[in-house]
Amino acid sequence: MASTANKKEQATLIHSAVGVGIMLFFRFLPLSLPEVTPVGMEILGIFLGTLYLWTFVDPIWGSIMSIAMVGFSSYSNMSGVIGEAFGSPVVCQVLFMQIMSGGLAYYKITSYMGRFFLTRKFTNGKPWLLMGVICMGCYFIAGFVNAFTPIFVMWPVLYGVFDEVGYKKGDPFPRVAITLVVIASLIGFPMAPFAQNGLALLSNFEKISAEMPGGPVVVNSGGYLLTAIILGMVLITAVVLFAKFVLRPDASKLKDYDVESLNRNPLPPLSLSQKLYILGFVLVILGMMIPSLVPTLPFMGYLKGCVYGLAMFIAACLAAIRIKGEPVLDIAKVLEGNSWGAYFIIVAAILLGGVLTNQATGISAFLRVILTPIFQGMSPTVFIILLLLLGAILTNLCNSLVIGMLLQPIIITYCTQAGADPRPIVTLMIQFVLLSACVTPAASPFAALLHSNKEWVPTKYVYSYTLPMVLIELVLMLIIGIPVATILCGA
Repeated sequence: MASTANKKEQATLIHSAVGVGIMLFFRFLPLSLPEVTPVGMEILGIFLGTLYLWTFVDPIWGSIMSIAMVGFSSYSNMSGVIGEAFGSPVVCQVLFMQIMSGGLAYYKITSYMGRFFLTRKFTNGKPWLLMGVICMGCYFIAGFVNAFTPIFVMWPVLYGVFDEVGYKKGDPFPRVAITLVVIASLIGFPMAPFAQNGLALLSNFEKISAEMPGGPVVVNSGGYLLTAIILGMVLITAVVLFAKFVLRPDASKLKDYDVESLNRNPLPPLSLSQKLYILGFVLVILGMMIPSLVPTLPFMGYLKGCVYGLAMFIAACLAAIRIKGEPVLDIAKVLEGNSWGAYFIIVAAILLGGVLTNQATGISAFLRVILTPIFQGMSPTVFIILLLLLGAILTNLCNSLVIGMLLQPIIITYCTQAGADPRPIVTLMIQFVLLSACVTPAASPFAALLHSNKEWVPTKYVYSYTLPMVLIELVLMLIIGIPVATILCGA
């Protein structure tokens, strides 16, 4: 055991040295990239080293090192970089949305959400309908809370159900069901345009598209959300049907299972504090969405200007309200369980996204030189097909947020050259790279979680299930997503 721990420590040190070495020495390689400046070579090295550290070491440590290295580079001074990274209103919104959604889990409100989807009587005797309802529950919880929560809520409940009806670890139906929970959670992950990686990518695109004619490009939040919901319903239905009719695991043991059995141990009634918290969370969601859905109503312009601080304001109000001597929202306690890895990845990715596309680096100009001949005469449909295919491959080899950042300058280059509307294209790209990151452990932390659950889903089955599901998602995104996004997110 000690030997294994020592080897792991040695591997971590080696990977750390390699990652930092890439950041420091990439600039000295004898490479001649058209239009890329010496500053751009520094930033490229930092970017590649960051990818390496995220993959092989630790997302928090890698992100902090990345920010520090940009501060030490010729791009800007340290105070300017720190201000650009942590002073972004998007970063503030991400933090306080994490606090608000984390409170749903901390105060056990997500248990009520999960129980609701698991106890629908119309699913009695219909195992696949039950799985469909569970997947829809995972989808909505992932969209409005985070994608970890439905996995941590649903998996333990399913384990209990499997044990009760006689399924064992590794049996076909449990393998498929456990996988579907992760797939459905990932499909919900990019749904909300005001939280998580969807917000980070939309904000980054608005920032880097300022150089486009008529820029910056802003994707309507309402159109984005409605596109995500329509596609989410279709994709979840498709993967559940694929599991039922193609994978065909034996679900017969669930036919006699009564969902009411979960109510033998009923949850206590919601407390006043929980009810107030739910009200606060709903107000945050409505406050962020209404300005996009009905922009002509009075005060919508003012409310839209307050969006980035809305979660902060509601969190402060809930923290100020005390019931029986306890705050409705104890921010310090909620932050103890915060996903700091996800937060720092977003901070570093937003910083790098802006830095990579800054004119001082020449990287955007380099992409135009390389890609313009390729895109010449290409129709928007063909471009989207190639873009999503490339995204499906890359997002399963590297962190999906990073791939989303990388593909955005390509969209800008194509749309500038072809005169195409970038809004439907970037909407589909963001949603697809985030929801399809399920095949390899490097794709997303949710995929890594599935791969780590080897007792229930051995690794070979993770690949044999997720690969065809990603292909199904790709086909449906192209057939249904293109027209839907064009109508809802286009001009």
